Amino acid sequence: MLNYLWLALVLLAAIIGAATGRIAEVTAGAFQMADTAVMKIALPLVGIMALWLGLMRLAERSGLVQQLARALRPIMRRLFPEVPVEHPAMGSMVMNMAANMLGLSNAATPLGLRAMRDLETLNKTPGTATNAMCTFLAINTSSIQLIPTTAIAILAAQQSKDPTAIVGTAFLATICSTIAGVSAVKWMQRWRIFRIRTEDAPAAAALAHPASSPTAESALPFEPAPLTAWGRAALGLMAAGFAAVLAWMVIAPAGYHAATATLHTQIFPSHVPLPTWEDTSAQNIALRTVGTLSLLAVPFLLVLFPLYASLRGVKVYEEFVEGAKEGFQVAIRIIPFLVAILVAIGMFRGAGGIEALKSALAPLLTPLGFPPDLLPMVLVRPLSGSATTALFAELVQRLGPDALTTRMAGTIFGSTETTFYVIAVYFGSVAVRRARHAVAAGLVADFVGVVASVIICQLMFG
Repeated sequence: MLNYLWLALVLLAAIIGAATGRIAEVTAGAFQMADTAVMKIALPLVGIMALWLGLMRLAERSGLVQQLARALRPIMRRLFPEVPVEHPAMGSMVMNMAANMLGLSNAATPLGLRAMRDLETLNKTPGTATNAMCTFLAINTSSIQLIPTTAIAILAAQQSKDPTAIVGTAFLATICSTIAGVSAVKWMQRWRIFRIRTEDAPAAAALAHPASSPTAESALPFEPAPLTAWGRAALGLMAAGFAAVLAWMVIAPAGYHAATATLHTQIFPSHVPLPTWEDTSAQNIALRTVGTLSLLAVPFLLVLFPLYASLRGVKVYEEFVEGAKEGFQVAIRIIPFLVAILVAIGMFRGAGGIEALKSALAPLLTPLGFPPDLLPMVLVRPLSGSATTALFAELVQRLGPDALTTRMAGTIFGSTETTFYVIAVYFGSVAVRRARHAVAAGLVADFVGVVASVIICQLMFG
C-alpha cells in the first residue's frame, strides 16, 4: 500500500505544481524535507536512541522487562496472540505504550523502535510486516495519551479562559481512535489482499540475519541474582523518595515553581508548559499531578533501571554500553525510509495539494456539520507533526482560543498521530517494505479520531 500512496503523492505533486505554477515550491519542498529527514530527525535521534536502548538492555538483563510483560499478560496476549508471552517484545511494547501515555515522546520513539526490532526476530518473512507489527503500529498511530500538552500550551499562550477543557474530550476521542485502529487492524489482517504470502517465507528467511539481532543476544541464558532483603529495602526507599518528591511538587508553593523550570526544559520541548500552581481546583490538581509525573518519570527511570540491575548482579556499565551501540545503527537504518516519505510529503505540500483537497472536500463536509476551517489541519495531521502544530496555532489566533472549532482542533491534535511518519520510522528500523494493512488501519484510527473529536466537542461545548 505504501508503494501506491508514495507514487500518488509524487505524481499529484508534479501535476498540481505544473497546473498552479508552483514547480519551484515542489522542488524546494523535496530538498527541504530531505534535509529535515537526515539532519533534524535521524542524526539527532542517535544520542536519544543510545540512551534508551542502553537502559532497555539493563531492564532486560535484570528481568524487569519480563516482569512488566507478565503483569499485563492477559491484555497483551489478546492484542498480540502471535507473540510468545515471555518474549522481550512484550515488555518493550508495554514500555513504549506507557511512555506515550505520559507524553514522553523522547522515550517513546526509541522504545518503540526497540519493540519493532524485537518483533522482527519473530518475523518469518523479513521485509513484510507481521500481524503483531501492524497491531503495534495501529496502537501507536491512535495516539494514546493522558494530556495533550502541546495543544494546551498553545491555548494557554493565547490567553484561553480554560485551556485544559480539551483534556476530557481528547481522552474520549483517543479511546475511540484506539478502539477503531485495533478493530480495523484485526479485521483487515484477514483480507486476502493483506495476507502474508507464505510461499515467500523460505526465500525471505535466507536474507535475514538473526545473529545481528539485539534480541538474539538478549535471549542468551542469563539468570540475574535474586533480589536480597537489602535490595528490596533500597528499592522501597527509592520509591518512597519519589513519592515524597511528587507530593512536594504537586502541593509546593509558587516559589518552587521556578526551581523546577530548569529540569522541565531539559526534558520537554519549550512549548510544553509547567503546571500552574495558583489554581487549587480538583481538576487542576489532577492535571498538575499527571504533569508532575511526566516531569519526574525520566529521572526516575534513569535511576531505577541501573539500580535494579545492579542489585540483581548485572554489570551495569558494560551492559549499558552494549545496548547503546545499537542506537547509531538504528538511526542510520531509517534514513532512506524517512527521506522517501518526507520528500513525497514536502512535494505535495509545496504544490498546494492540501489547499486543493480542502477546496474539493469543503462542499461535501460543510452540510455534515464539519467546519471547513478544520480541513487543512486534518489533512496535514497524518503527514507532518510540525505543520499540524503551525496550523493549529494559526487557527487559535484567527478564531480565538475558546471557539468551538478551536476546541475541536485541539481535541483532534490530542487524539490523532502523524501516521506516515510513525510508519516510516518504525518500519524503516527493521527494513519492512510491505506494510500490508498498517497504513489503512492507521488512517482508520485517524478518521475515527477526527469524527469523534467533532461529535464529542459539539455535545460538550456546542
